Amino acid sequence: MKVIVLGAGVVGVTSAYQLAKAGHEVTVLDRQEGPALETSFANAGEVSFGYCSPWAAPGIPLKAMKWLFMQHAPLILRPKMDAAMLSWMTQMLMNCTSERYAINKSRMLRIADYARISLAEVRDETGIAYDERMQGTLQLFRTQQQLDASAKDVKALAADGVPYEVLDPDGCIRVEPALKHVRQKMVGGLLTPKDETGDCFKFTNALALKAAAMGVKFVYGTNIKALDVEGGAIKGVVTDREMLRGDAVVVALGSYSPMLVKQFGIKLPVYPVKGYSLTIPIVDASRAPESTVMDETYKIAITRLGDRIRVGGMAEISGYTNDLGQKRRATLEHSVTDLFPGGDVSKADFWSGLRPMTPDGTPVIGATKIKGLFLNTGHGTLGWTMSCGSAKVISSIVSGKKPEIDATDLAVSRYA
Repeated sequence: MKVIVLGAGVVGVTSAYQLAKAGHEVTVLDRQEGPALETSFANAGEVSFGYCSPWAAPGIPLKAMKWLFMQHAPLILRPKMDAAMLSWMTQMLMNCTSERYAINKSRMLRIADYARISLAEVRDETGIAYDERMQGTLQLFRTQQQLDASAKDVKALAADGVPYEVLDPDGCIRVEPALKHVRQKMVGGLLTPKDETGDCFKFTNALALKAAAMGVKFVYGTNIKALDVEGGAIKGVVTDREMLRGDAVVVALGSYSPMLVKQFGIKLPVYPVKGYSLTIPIVDASRAPESTVMDETYKIAITRLGDRIRVGGMAEISGYTNDLGQKRRATLEHSVTDLFPGGDVSKADFWSGLRPMTPDGTPVIGATKIKGLFLNTGHGTLGWTMSCGSAKVISSIVSGKKPEIDATDLAVSRYA
């Protein structure tokens, strides 16, 4: 078939790669001048197959109220007269129950574990390099209350067979030796040893080159205007340049996906949750992390990417704004210098991106009621983590085949 993929972020490029492997003629459209120039550009660098949890969790509403008054808050809310924002927040609150958390966490772990296998396959097939490391994620707890609260995550990991290890401070230092300088600031940690790290921008660009060599056509600098639908079936895509005809369209436009499908009565509750990052050159390797340390207090990930440290996190609900607030930079700087003192944050690159978040934290992957129209979006903070797995799932569905994992509860129909 002729398949058009909308979006050249990590989700769109991995989808295009898998569709090309399946034998389809693939075209990728993006408004930017190259791949991975928006949300995939400078994310936290985590590939978190084990450390993946819904933001909607028991106790989050109360925590959110407290966070709003913290100096270095992990959550920032800028309310707007926006029906989409209000609807999304209401649905998210409805998912903050133990029952919903368990269901959503299980879905996320299912996709993430499949993505772990799928990413390894892509590495073996292509030989691409992206500052990758396979040394796990250490979720670092500064208080006993945080350590105790991790029991629900441990239960979910155990139920899904995901390896983990609960560590005391000495155990944390064994995994991340540079933490010996701040031993007094932690009570323990939760290690998910199968997690990886890597530069999403490097990965996406390298894979785009491989996909192009396979025949995938990338069309950049192109604005997508509308979908051409006739008789309940997709016919193509209208751009500011031309009309492109296709047998199938995969929407992988992140936070901008709902706008394109809304006119067809498809209710896609994906909303942007802005994250920030710093990229800092390593001055002293002995004071840098080996892999990813997740600072649970501030919800900030500190990740080793080659000769750089990527510090990423926070959740700002403020609509489609991409400004760089200096208060957010101060929070990132505080977390990294508190745990890994000695770096020169004055030389850091500061960035922000809009994460496409669903109310339940689970991405939307599958067919729609429009014949030939498919969705692969809503991955939130885990687009890099889940990309290779969700790409294989959507490729199977587009090809009319049964995915290797259960994807029935990932479709947009769950919001109907």
